[in-house]
This record gives sequence, C-alpha cells and structure tokens, in this order.
Amino acid sequence: MTFWQVYGYIIVEFLFEYSVFAVLFLCKLSRRKKFALRAVLGFALLFAIGLPVALFYQAFGGTVWGRILVYLFLFGVFTLFAIGCFEEKYSAVFFCCGMAYAAQNLVYKSYLIVYTVGEQLDLYQDWGENFNLYYRIMYYGIFALFAFLVWFFFIRNITAKLKTNEIDNRMLVTAALVLGITILLCSIEDIAFAELCVERENRFDDPIYYILRHTGNLFSCLCCVIVLLFASNTIVKNELQKENEYFKHTIRQGELQYRISKDSIELINIKCHDIKYKLDALMAQGDFVPESVKALRDSISIYDSKIETGNQLLNVLITEKSLYCEQNGINLSCMIDGKKLDFMASGDLYCFFGNIIDNALEAVKEIEEKNRRVINISVKVKNNIILVQEENYFNGTLTFEDGLPVTTKGDKTSHGFGMRSLRMIAKKYGGELTTSVSDDIFHLNVIFVG
Repeated sequence: MTFWQVYGYIIVEFLFEYSVFAVLFLCKLSRRKKFALRAVLGFALLFAIGLPVALFYQAFGGTVWGRILVYLFLFGVFTLFAIGCFEEKYSAVFFCCGMAYAAQNLVYKSYLIVYTVGEQLDLYQDWGENFNLYYRIMYYGIFALFAFLVWFFFIRNITAKLKTNEIDNRMLVTAALVLGITILLCSIEDIAFAELCVERENRFDDPIYYILRHTGNLFSCLCCVIVLLFASNTIVKNELQKENEYFKHTIRQGELQYRISKDSIELINIKCHDIKYKLDALMAQGDFVPESVKALRDSISIYDSKIETGNQLLNVLITEKSLYCEQNGINLSCMIDGKKLDFMASGDLYCFFGNIIDNALEAVKEIEEKNRRVINISVKVKNNIILVQEENYFNGTLTFEDGLPVTTKGDKTSHGFGMRSLRMIAKKYGGELTTSVSDDIFHLNVIFVG
C-alpha cells in the first residue's frame, strides 16, 4: 500500500471510527471552557499526528509489535486530547476512551464476520474494477448499522447512568484489560491472516482458514460484549447501592424526626392546654371581653387538637403535617386505620407516609385555586388486603418513567428519590405501588396483602 493509502484507509479510518464512539461515551461529561475551539484544534492535531504514524505503520505495520505500538499510541494521544476537552477526573476520561475502543472493535469485528462470510460465498466476484467503491459503500453502511445497534444496546445504557465519581478501580482495570486484549488479538490475528490471503484481504483458498478467521472475530466480539455488559451492570449496581444508602439514611432521619416531632407536639399541646385554662380563669375574673377570648381560643385550638389514627407514630406525623397545611391554606383529609400498619417498622412507616405527604404538598402548594389545594389520604382494609390511597391536584404535566413520575426539579440526580423510596418500602413488605393521572389529579395506590 502507498503512504496515502495507509494514512487514509488505516489511520484516518480508525481515528474516524474511534472518534464516533468516543464522542458517544464522552458527550455527557463536563466540558472545559472554549470547548468548541479545543475540539476543533484537537481533531486537527490528531489527524496531523496521523501522518508520521502512517510512516511508522508503513515501515513496521507488518509486525505484531509495530501494530500494537501504533494503536496504543493513537489511543494515548486521543485520551490526552479528551482530557484537554473535558473537565473531569483522568480516570473518568480513560474509562470512556477504553469503552469507546471496545465498542469500535466490536463493530469492526462484526463487520469482518459479515464480510468474510461474503468472501466465503463468492458474493463479491462480480464487483470487478469497482471493487474498492462497492467495498467502501458496504463497509460504511454496515458500520453505521452496527454502530447504531451498539449504541442502542450498550452505550446509551452506560452513559445514561454514568456518574464519573463512581468509576472505581475495577472498572478502570477492566477498561485497561479490554484495551490490551483487543489490541493484542487484533494485531496477531491481522498479521497472521494477512499472510494467508489470496487475491485480496480476507479471501482464502482453504476453507479451514475461514473457520479460524470467524473464530477469532467471534472471540474478539465476545470479549468486547462482556466488557460492555460488565461496565453497564457495574454502573447499575453502583446506582442501586447509592439509592440503598440514601434509603437507609432517609429511614434513620425519619426515626430521628419522629422523636423530635413527638416531643415538640406533646410540649405544644401541654402549653396550649395550660393557656386555655388560664384564659378561662382570666375570663372568670372579667379581665377580658368574651369575644376576644373566644377568638384567642380558636386561634390556638389547632395546636391542642389530637389526631387519632390508631398508630402513635402516624398521629404525630399527621398532626405535624396538618399544622403546615393549616398555615398554608391546604386541606389535608386523612381516613387512616393505623392499627393495620403495625407490621411496618417505625422508620419505614414514618418515611413512607412522610414521603407521600411531602410529594403531595410539593404539588398542591403551587396551585392558586383554594378549592384545589386538597390532599386525600386513606388506609382501608378489605379481605386481608390493605389499600393505601393518596390523591392530590397538580399543575402542569407529569412524565412517567418505569411507572413512577419523573421529578420536575432541575437537579434530577439529587431529587426523585422519594417515589423510588416509596416503591422500595412497599416491596420490602410484599406490597405493590402504582401511580396514575386522571385529568389533573394524581393517584397513588399501594396494596399490601395481610
């Protein structure tokens, strides 16, 4: 091959393919200032560096170590280029670049499997002088198809849940291993089969060579698929672990908040009760106008009211939330048979109903119409089935994902745990949680089998 053929068909083509997957993996990382300028200059420098690399490839690309050095060097240069464009930890950039290499190799080897089958069946014999043109059309068409499939099944799942601060040593070692294995396998395989080809690349006169070529390609694909699946599963596991830690923290905070609220409400009730007696005494002495005393008694009556649900924890929680609702013009209606919920641990119970009410409050406090600032909560029992229901009005529209409403707050990584915590608690006690919307009313239903 001439120098320009080596540069165009090997170096530039590899950089282009690799860049496609690197962009897909890196696109959600935090960018540095003047990102566009950095990216343009970086790509220009990258393809310029490809010129001396092509010279090296032309001289030593026929050896295993020569090819290994070429692809390792290109990977290293691209990683440095990415570090210059993205304001993230080096480990995060290296991980994304490593996964991009795995994806690129998976697509390339998948193409080789398809192409080599065609050679084995003599499908390209009629291409004649237009062989190179048809080959490129076929190559880029199949590349685009497989690239989409890899993005759909692997990349989008990884990048959607990728938190750069959660990339651990196992993931970095995996990225390094796949990089080393794919480069080594590709180099050895390509050199060995290049010597066995007749007429053109990947065409053999002995059927056994086709079998060996397919075996090598399939093994490379399998390695890349395993690595991408491992990365995806590890990221999901890290996310679940983070949610579980948050869930446990919420339960602990709920238990602490319950004790504080219980003591505070008991103290308020005692003080309000004493004030009522003192008002009665002053009124008996004739020191106050009766109408003024009545208005004062009415104003503090809410703080001396006791809500009875049959469960002390729920009494405290509902009382606390009722005070907030009273101050903010929200009508909180509760019909709760709390005795039927004794099977739940106190922390779980406080977190469960606390989240239900807090989510509803977030929705109704944005509503201006007084008659729509309403929250209804009920706990009913029928045929050993405990049904928890909550309804509230809301403004705007709700988007659902995995059966749960997506948080409307801007920071979706810090918010949205409330509904997932509810589902986790429900499943912990063998329950099922469902949510739905009818007109402008949000419905939440949880079923426990007694």
